[in-house]
Amino acid sequence: MKRTGIRITHKKSGVLIANGLKGWEITPFEGSYYVRNKNLVTDRFQVNYIPGLCVYKFFYVWLDFKAPDGTIVKNIGWKYWFPNPLFPFVWFRVGLSSTNPELEVKEYDSYV
Repeated sequence: MKRTGIRITHKKSGVLIANGLKGWEITPFEGSYYVRNKNLVTDRFQVNYIPGLCVYKFFYVWLDFKAPDGTIVKNIGWKYWFPNPLFPFVWFRVGLSSTNPELEVKEYDSYV
């Protein structure tokens, strides 16, 4: 069975951030990707405790990315800490914007 896979990479460092199947593993929603913890390939995200609020997905905190050379990319992702129960695909997942210039998103064919 043919499925679509998604690979998200930090452009400048080449670090693979996430890899998984489009759907429950990496969920596209409103121009962003919500990545399950098991599909995060890196542990280079750090919570910076800057809060945010989406009127219907509720409270989140921003995440910084620390590249191998020590460079820190501020607010590259986010994580909902008090998510709306109507949106289970955002619960405690890392959110990444598909239009962030720091990220490269590639879709590929995966055969399951």
